[in-house]
Formats: sequence, structure tokens, C-alpha cells
Amino acid sequence: MEHVDRCVVLVDAGYLLGAAASLLAGEPARSRITVDHTALIRGLRERAEEETERPLLRIYWFDGAPDRVPQPEHRRLRVMPRVTVRLGALTRSDGRWAQKGVDAAMHAELTELARNRACSDIVLVTGDGDLLPGLMSAKEHGVAVHLWAVQAADGDYNQSEDLVAEADERRVLDRGWITRAVRARDLGICPPAGATRPDIAAILAAPLPESAPGGHEHRAPRPAESEATPADPAEAEADAPEQPSPAGKAGVPTPKDLAGLRGPLGQPQQPQPQQSVGAATLRWSSDKGWVVRPGGGAGEPPETASLPTLAQLTSAEQRWADREEDITTVGGDPFEVGQVFARRWMGRLGEEGHVAALSALYPRIPHRIDGELLRYAARFGLLAHKDDQIDEHDRYAIRAGFWREIDVTAAAGHPSEQA
Repeated sequence: MEHVDRCVVLVDAGYLLGAAASLLAGEPARSRITVDHTALIRGLRERAEEETERPLLRIYWFDGAPDRVPQPEHRRLRVMPRVTVRLGALTRSDGRWAQKGVDAAMHAELTELARNRACSDIVLVTGDGDLLPGLMSAKEHGVAVHLWAVQAADGDYNQSEDLVAEADERRVLDRGWITRAVRARDLGICPPAGATRPDIAAILAAPLPESAPGGHEHRAPRPAESEATPADPAEAEADAPEQPSPAGKAGVPTPKDLAGLRGPLGQPQQPQPQQSVGAATLRWSSDKGWVVRPGGGAGEPPETASLPTLAQLTSAEQRWADREEDITTVGGDPFEVGQVFARRWMGRLGEEGHVAALSALYPRIPHRIDGELLRYAARFGLLAHKDDQIDEHDRYAIRAGFWREIDVTAAAGHPSEQA
């Protein structure tokens, strides 16, 4: 029985996206890149059909996921035409994530396709030498094996030498091809367009004096301090453990540090020549309201204390529609995620004045809404592998995207306010 004249593509997502991140962002962390999966799949299909001169049967996407539970990108991929997703486990060892079972699944699929003569050509996008026996088996069954590599950041090979030697055809996906669907994330923050108020990154990056008011020296923030805000003022006063700042960069001040530079109601205590933050300030917040240093006396305004969360505003039907939109439309870029969340929240508000009340709080987002925003962002894989928290730069981008939508709507006039 002859092979059917069609091609199949087997993609090791860990290799493809990790190598792309190394090439474009300088490190293999997939959190450092943004992927347009629709464009990537289209590019793989077109190139495979062109180089093999065979129509595509299917693209198999092999990746790891915690407990083999599909992540948002996997849910988007598996509803695309001619795409099948196969998931292995994603486990953590020594503080790093590792895929388990992906190589075995690729090996099994490769040999099964060849044995059943389901195709005449197989494209492998991988660098793992563990697939060598499967590659050799496919060749023995009369299948032509095409091995594709991602251009290495250092100009060297990023594939097993034995794998390269055994392949029938070899190609390199260069930077120009990769950047059609993958880009490095901009770690800088895009401030709201047309806004005159200082952007979030500028506020948090403001230099601090050698010793903040109250006699405590500035320390690098703990990872959790940039994300959550303690409800207990005593907890806020606890010293953070010493952590070295990145070479050549000052530690990012926490809201606690910035509050120490301000008097009641966010007014500067003393002119600080090093400080160019403007009138904005961040203060500790909690579900109980504002948490300020002695002498502040400011409580959360009644009009913002009653701001509803997105969950409270969302019906079961809307929740289903949101999930479908997340899977098929939302790309997962941090800035975009913040915009989508804000757009949904504002679109479901029924009471007048909520958008204006929230806008006046810039750059602080009420604690309940901020926590909900970050939990929503976590669905898109925006978790740093180091500590299972959203990366610091991504948090800034998520909140900047949120404020961008708030500003645009507040400037145009919220529909409920025009009624």
C-alpha cells in the first residue's frame, strides 16, 4: 500500500516558542514573547505545503500544561482547522518548569503515522534528540522527514546533532519568518494615549531618598508587595527581607514607600529634588477601605466603596460569551488583557458616575477589582515560572491597559452617564 500524498506537521511547542523567545527576547522564557497563534499556524501550513509539495493533512501541536489541563492558548489552538493539540504534563523541579510526556507523545504519533502510511512527508519542528528512534522508524516506513529548526540566537545549532544528521531535509525558520507571528513583549509601559497624568511605571520607578520618612531604609520589595496590598497597617510596616536589586537598576518602590513620601490626601510632605512623580500617589488598600499612615485620616469615598466587580455584573450567558471571546479573539498580550477586562466592566455598569469615580482614583484600582483583574490575566498564562506570580512588568502593562480603556471612556462620556 502506497503512502497518501499529503504532509503532516509535528510541532514541539516548547522548542519552537522557547527558541523564538531566545532569538527575539534574549532568554527562553515564553512569558517574554507574544504569539499570534492564528498567524503562526497559517505560516506553518503554507510553508509545509510549499516545501513538501503536498497538501496538509494535519498539524499536531505538542505542549505541556499543569495537570494536563488545557491553557487558553491550547483552547484557541484546538478549535482551529486542521490542528490537533496533544498535552503532556508540566511539572516544577528546582524552581523551574519541565515538560513530561511530550517527547513520548511525539514519538508515538510519528511512528503511528508512518506505520499506517497516513502521509508521505512529515515535518518535525523540534530539537530533541529523544525523537531520533522515531525519525529513523518513519524513514524505514518510506516517509520523507523534514526537520525544521528555529534560528539560534547565538548563530549555533539548537538541535540534536544526530537528529540533524538523520533528517532527509533540513530548513531554518529565520528571524524574518518568526516575527510574522511572534514578537518580544515590550517591557516598557504604554501610558494612556493623550493622558496628562503620570503613567504607572513612572510612579513606581521614582527614585527614593536614602532613608524614607519614619526612619526605615528603603529595601527592594518582596514579590508579593507589588501585587497585593495588606489590610493590616502593622503588616505593611514589617521589614521586607534584603534582596539584591538588578545590576544597574534601583529597586522598584512599593506603594508603602511612596506613601511615606506623601502627607495626608496624597500631598507632598517636603519638596524632593529627586522626585518627579507629579500629584499621583499609591496608598495601601484593602476590602476594608483605605489604609494610610497616621495623620492621613482619609477614608475611601462612598462612591468608590460601592463599585461592583465584573463578576457581580456578569450573567451566566455573558460569562459563556466571555469565555468564547477569550478563546477565539483575545491574544493574551498583558496590555490587551487589561483593556478587555475594563471594556467588559464598563459595558455592564448600570449606575451613573462609576467610571468617573474610578478615573479619579488613578493610579489606584480598588482592591477587589484589581485582584479580579489579575486573576483574569492569569488565565492567559501570564504567570512567571519563577514564583507563580504575574511578572512585575506584565502587572504594570495589565493595569496600564485597564486605565487606557477607562480614560478613553471617561473622555468620551460613559453611555450610562449620557442617558
